[in-house]
Amino acid sequence: MTRRGMLAGAAAVGAAGVIGGPAAAQMTSKQMTGKPQTTRTPVEFTWFGNHAWQIRSGEHTVLTDPWLTRFHTGTFTPEGADPQTKLVIDKAVVDRHISKADAILVHHAHYDHMTDVPYVAAKTQATVLGTQTHVNLLKAMRTQADLLSPVRGGEYLVFDGFTIEVYPSLHSCSGKRHTYAFPGYHQDAVPPRPRVIEDLVEGGTLAYVITIGGLRILSLSTANFDPNALRDLQVDVVMIAPGGEPGVTDRLFQTIKPPTTALATHWDDFDKPLTEPGVAWADLTPLRTSAEKSGAKFVIVDHLQKLTL
Repeated sequence: MTRRGMLAGAAAVGAAGVIGGPAAAQMTSKQMTGKPQTTRTPVEFTWFGNHAWQIRSGEHTVLTDPWLTRFHTGTFTPEGADPQTKLVIDKAVVDRHISKADAILVHHAHYDHMTDVPYVAAKTQATVLGTQTHVNLLKAMRTQADLLSPVRGGEYLVFDGFTIEVYPSLHSCSGKRHTYAFPGYHQDAVPPRPRVIEDLVEGGTLAYVITIGGLRILSLSTANFDPNALRDLQVDVVMIAPGGEPGVTDRLFQTIKPPTTALATHWDDFDKPLTEPGVAWADLTPLRTSAEKSGAKFVIVDHLQKLTL
């Protein structure tokens, strides 16, 4: 694989999740700054591929990295993605699957996570959370400014019907140099409007805990994580992705308190149609092994399928 292919592949290698465990009754101040919800109502997960999830309980909806357009990139080919691939938003695809949202969680700013966010935000009028770089890039993409809320990790945010806790996180690394595609920041000013995929730099990576319907969900958009931020965290759902450095998923399960179920995320080749079954770009056996070794149930949801917990 060429260096460009290695880096482009690494850009997309980085989302995964685990669903599991009973909701925490007690949390230290480090893991939670408020009381967890105790009333359980059904929570419905819908997977739009990559790390694009719709999480809904009753009338309340949270979206994670809603990228549905899936323009061709070649990311998982030996040549890798061409950095000059133009950014495209297919509004008809978004309209077909997304009608409302209360919050949009941007985990990092790569093209396969943030390209559709400006249109989804305008359509739903949801609050958009992300780092200052993510916010500046979204402003450059003509996103409605009053919808954008910069966060950095440590926030505990109360919405109508759910809460969001923000944690600092890390993008997955790979290859001889332990790197990833399109690093960089735009913290101090709004950059020129992004036109091609290399314009959407990573911009810092975040993890989120969503508490909705009495269920606590750890959402990770990459295989990597910050062990200091997540140590002894207790959740019901943790999303995990393939890829990254050897043993990273084992280390995640050693860092957080054991969940009962692990939900795979960001495992599909996103050049393939969303309307067809997902094609795995990596072997998911290591994820399954890590999850089951920790006592968790390993779950895979396919394109457009729903899971209710």
